[in-house]
Amino acid sequence: MEVPAVLQAARDTVDRVARRSPARLALATFASVVAIATALLSLPAATTTGERAPFADAVFTATSAVCVTGLVSVDTATFWSPFGQVVIMIAIQIGGLGVMTLASILGLAVSRRIGLTQRLLTASETKTTRLGEVGSLIRAVIAASLTLEILLALVLVPRFLTLGEELGQAMWHGSFLAVSTFNNAGFVIIEGGMSPYVGDWWMCLPIIVGTFIGAVGFPVILNVAQAWRRPRRFTLHTKLTLTTHAALAATSVLIIGGFEWFNDRTFGGLPVADRILASLFAGIMPRSSGFSTVDVGEMREATWFMTDALMFVGGGSASTAGGIKVSTLAVMLLAIVAEARGDRDVEAFGRRIDRATLRLAVAVSFIGATLVGIATLALLTITDLPLDVILFEVISAFATCGLSTGITPTLPDSAHYVLSALMFAGRTGTMTLAAALALRSRRRVIRLPDERPIIG
Repeated sequence: MEVPAVLQAARDTVDRVARRSPARLALATFASVVAIATALLSLPAATTTGERAPFADAVFTATSAVCVTGLVSVDTATFWSPFGQVVIMIAIQIGGLGVMTLASILGLAVSRRIGLTQRLLTASETKTTRLGEVGSLIRAVIAASLTLEILLALVLVPRFLTLGEELGQAMWHGSFLAVSTFNNAGFVIIEGGMSPYVGDWWMCLPIIVGTFIGAVGFPVILNVAQAWRRPRRFTLHTKLTLTTHAALAATSVLIIGGFEWFNDRTFGGLPVADRILASLFAGIMPRSSGFSTVDVGEMREATWFMTDALMFVGGGSASTAGGIKVSTLAVMLLAIVAEARGDRDVEAFGRRIDRATLRLAVAVSFIGATLVGIATLALLTITDLPLDVILFEVISAFATCGLSTGITPTLPDSAHYVLSALMFAGRTGTMTLAAALALRSRRRVIRLPDERPIIG
C-alpha cells in the first residue's frame, strides 16, 4: 500500500528533524500533547458544571498533568468532571512515560522493530547514549510502569473499599491514585485530598514506596532488574542515584520531622505513630510527587527552606521526577571533595568521572537556578506576595513537584502562564531545552592555549 505524498513528506520532515535535533522534536511533541490536553479540558464536558473552563485553568492543568507536576489552579476533585479527570490521568501517563518513549512504543507496535529515528527520539528523552540500549529501556519502561501501577492499585483499591466506597468508585480512585503516584504527579481526585489519611499507613505507605521507585529513573530500574543478584555490577549511574537518593530521603525525613514534630498546626497534635508516618510522607514527597497529608502553608519557614532545596534537586535522571537530578548533585559534591583533597580526577565507586560530565552538571544546575530566578522575579513583580511563598511555588513548578503553600489558585492568570512555562521547561529538561534552542553546534579544530584565572 502506497503512502500518500503528503504523509510521506511529513514523515520525511520529522525524520530530518529527529536526526538533526531530537531535542527540538521532543519539545515540539511535548507542546503538542499539552495543546491537545488543553483543548480537551476546554470542552464543556470536562467540568462538573457543564461550562467551559477558563483558558488559563485549562492550559495550567494540562501543563501540570503532562509535566507530572501536580500544581492546580482549581480543585481536581470538584471542578473537573469524570471526563476531565480521565483526560488528566491520560496526560499524566503520557508525561510520565515520556512523549518520545511513547512515540517509540507506537513505532515498535506498528513495525515490530525500532528504527534509527525512533531510537534517536527515545535516546533524547531517556538520556540513553547507546542506541542499542533503547529497546531494552522501552521494555523496562512498559514493564515498570504497568507493573508498579497495577500493584499500587491492587493495594489501594481494597483500602477504599474498607472506607465504604462502592467497587466502581474504589477502582477509579485507586487506579487514578496509582498512576498519579508512580508518575510522581501529585494529582488527587479525592475530596479533601490526602489530609484525612495523615495517619493511615495502608494508604500512605504504598504512596511513599511508589513515589520512591518512580523517582529513581527507568535506567536504574532496568539495571537493578538485570543485576539485582550482583550489586557490584550496578552501573556508576545506578550506584550514584541510589546512594544519593537514599541519603537525601533519610536526611529529609529526619530534618522535616524534627522541624514539624512540635508544630501544633501540622504534626504536633498527632499521636506519635502518626507523626512518624507524617514525617516519612513529608520527607519523601519533595522528591517530586507533591502529595501532602498536612497543610504545607502551616509549616515552619525552616521546613519550607529545606523543602525548597529537596525539590530543586529532585529525583533520578530519566525518571518521572523533576529537578536538576540527584546524579547532578552527586557529581558536583564529588568534584568539591576531589578539589578539597587536591585530586586530579573526580572518582566514585572505582570509576573516574570525565570532565564533560562535570561541565554538564554545572550547566544543568546553573540553567535551573537561572530559570527559578527569572520566574521568581516575574511573580514578585506580578503579585504582592512575600519572597518565601513565591520561591516555594516557583521551585515546585520547576522541579515538577506540585507541593504548594496554597497560593496557586489565588494567583492571576499571568502568573499561571509563567508557572506553566516553568513546568514545561522543568519537565523537558534544562539541557534538552538548551540544546533545542541552540542555533548551531560548534566544532573547534584549533584549541587555544590554556590559562587559569583566579577563582574565589
